[in-house]
Amino acid sequence: MLWYWFFVGPALLLALVSLRGERKRAAYVADRLSQTAEHLPPASVIVPVKGAEEGLRENLLALATLDYPDYELVVAARSAADIPPGVLPARVKVVLAHGDDPRTAEKVQNLAAAVRAVRKRSEIFAFADSDGRPGRGWLRALVVPLAEPGVGAATGYRWFTPEPPTFWTLLRSVWDAVAAGTLGPGDNSFAWGGAMAMRKETFFEAHVFEHWKHAITDDYTLSDAVHAIGLAIAYAPGALTPCFDHTGARRFFSWARRQLAITRVWRPRLWWLALAAHFFYCGGMAASIAASIAGNRLAEWALIAQLSPGMLKGLNRATLAKASLPECEPWFKRHAWVHAIWVPLATWVWLAVLLSSAFGNTIEWRGYRYQLKSRRAAQRV
Repeated sequence: MLWYWFFVGPALLLALVSLRGERKRAAYVADRLSQTAEHLPPASVIVPVKGAEEGLRENLLALATLDYPDYELVVAARSAADIPPGVLPARVKVVLAHGDDPRTAEKVQNLAAAVRAVRKRSEIFAFADSDGRPGRGWLRALVVPLAEPGVGAATGYRWFTPEPPTFWTLLRSVWDAVAAGTLGPGDNSFAWGGAMAMRKETFFEAHVFEHWKHAITDDYTLSDAVHAIGLAIAYAPGALTPCFDHTGARRFFSWARRQLAITRVWRPRLWWLALAAHFFYCGGMAASIAASIAGNRLAEWALIAQLSPGMLKGLNRATLAKASLPECEPWFKRHAWVHAIWVPLATWVWLAVLLSSAFGNTIEWRGYRYQLKSRRAAQRV
């Protein structure tokens, strides 16, 4: 039975530890959602666009109609051919980067060009992704933490709310929500590129342009820049961004592997911790199932003890997301249950994608292939 407890012992411990801090995170989300901004400085919202995608026109329209008194919307692209006809809302500034640096991701080059082109009076730089459809209070939520001492950047995250859902779109939602569950009170380890904001003076104090040079990822590098000057990244749950697009099996696994391959290069410690945790999670599940089939009643209870905390945490993630996205309440009423019931399946998918991302240094992103040589060296191929 030594082999059995080699897997099940750590799996049980990890399952219990995973619930630590959930009550504190729930209190933090409730407190943040109740806050209102006393001062709303002029802002620039920058969103990169790369070709047609599902819901693009509606997503850009949402960014153009935010409940914020003074902001401009800047759409950044490499060339005019990357902006599909009929998707741009009224009163939008278009910046064409014409970037040609093969060692820097096209998205990063587009963002850098857009920052240089924003209006001078803007005091806030906010960044969005073209596949998200933020609520009207999105920008306000990002601005509130920036007024607090020691905060260098604010971040939201995404929540996949496909309608109508399919198996793969729901599985992606459950899989990706795990990362959302790591965001909460205090300093957060990363800002997410689809919903992040900084004060202009902080952006230049942190030398973000230098961090973006020869970078594949915009958000991990911006996060490093903020932490390098001793400032924190605050989570803004009101900036949680619904994503309504759909996916299939091949596209999902390609996307998920890219996320974790970039994490392996830019956050190796986080990647190794995730791999070790899911190795024992899945090993513990498999060992308990095998022992249960062999007639071990204790293993049945051990399996329940392993699965219950993760499923409870998944349900809590969905509950907090529902509070952050009141406009998506009908979706959560119909589909929030998958964030509890499908957690064991998503755990195995996490292990599979982690193992896949361990091999090879080439990723595909928006029509380009990049070779991840090291944290500060990448090459378009």
